[in-house]
Amino acid sequence: MPTAKIGSRPVLSNAVFSMAIGRQTPPPGAREAQSRRERPLASYAAVAEASAGRLHSEPACPMRTPFQRDRDRIVHATAFRRLTYKTQVFVFHEGDHYRTRLTHSLEVAQIARAMARMLGLDEDLAEALALAHDLGHPPFGHAGERALAAATASFGGFDHNAQSLRVVTRLERKYASFDGLNLCYETLEGLAKHNGPVLRRGGPISVLQREIEATGLTQWLHLAQFAPGEAQCAALADDIAYNAHDLDDGLRAGLIRLEDLAAVPLAGGFVATLPRAALDQQRAIYEVHRRIISALIEDAVCESRERLAGLAEWSLAGVRGASMPVIAHSQARGIEAQGLKNFLFANVYRHPRVMAVMADAEQVVRDLFERYMANPAELPGSWRAAAEADGPSPRAAVVADFVAGMTDRYALGEHRRLFDATPDLR
Repeated sequence: MPTAKIGSRPVLSNAVFSMAIGRQTPPPGAREAQSRRERPLASYAAVAEASAGRLHSEPACPMRTPFQRDRDRIVHATAFRRLTYKTQVFVFHEGDHYRTRLTHSLEVAQIARAMARMLGLDEDLAEALALAHDLGHPPFGHAGERALAAATASFGGFDHNAQSLRVVTRLERKYASFDGLNLCYETLEGLAKHNGPVLRRGGPISVLQREIEATGLTQWLHLAQFAPGEAQCAALADDIAYNAHDLDDGLRAGLIRLEDLAAVPLAGGFVATLPRAALDQQRAIYEVHRRIISALIEDAVCESRERLAGLAEWSLAGVRGASMPVIAHSQARGIEAQGLKNFLFANVYRHPRVMAVMADAEQVVRDLFERYMANPAELPGSWRAAAEADGPSPRAAVVADFVAGMTDRYALGEHRRLFDATPDLR
């Protein structure tokens, strides 16, 4: 057992790392399922066959592990398909090659799975969480979230992470025996803890906590502890993906230039070493993009191996009970990644062109929420019946669910139907 503590800087040798993987003792049934995996799992991984179960008991699947089954349910979910027309930075009609919430989620899944594989974690759980992490995003990305949060402030508020959990536990309605997707507790735990432990001392009860309590999950999700390593991989992969691809989209949109990156942390060094004379603009942009992703993944894997080696207990319980995340960047690379994020915030997310479009998008979402609240008869079918069934607060929850589920183009279509003038969002 290595003696290194979390946060120290020993070198975790291949032999020691292999020992962590080799110490895995599969529970009953796990050996048969091992043939469905590419590699054995480390002893600190979440083991699908040892899952705590699901809210609604179901027979095991003879062809897939429980986490593979969760991944497949997410991919087949209606909310997942809707991510095709939900904004990442640029509204869908601004260009065919900009990221959407769907392509963002796919890139996050690729990165999360790669890191999980290198760290001996369950790739399927990491992938499932990466694919599901943005299911609760409303139309127009963070602009839509700001609008819904403001509109629902007096009714309890809105948070897209809480909404993602709500989607997979209540709003997807396709199975005969239950609402939601009936995912494993470990998958729900990872979704709930996308931003870390849920229970924090002295803070007000959050939208996410209220959603967890309403769904009956409080006792199952280890709310005061860190998420399994697979969920931490998905969360860090989210940061890596959007740092890299939002820079890529910003460059392709002409909001920033390669020359603007000379002093930008992380990106500047890669720009400086480009063989510019031999590359056209498109190739140069992609070269910077791929080098950023590679550097961030390599650093995360090295740092995470060291933190995992320093665990007091090489187990899932040890990961949950650690004093800090076990999947992370080194301090130096983390500072660089934050510097790049700050640059993107100032020069892409707050660019006047983007801000103008997002201000109009917020107005669309506010208008729709207010119209449905005032006149629920404008809602379709079952949504109308649910909104008319009780008082203002339950109605607000129904309307928020309906609006949050909209794609960008559906929201614009509804606005055109209900109002005389609709912003062009260009």
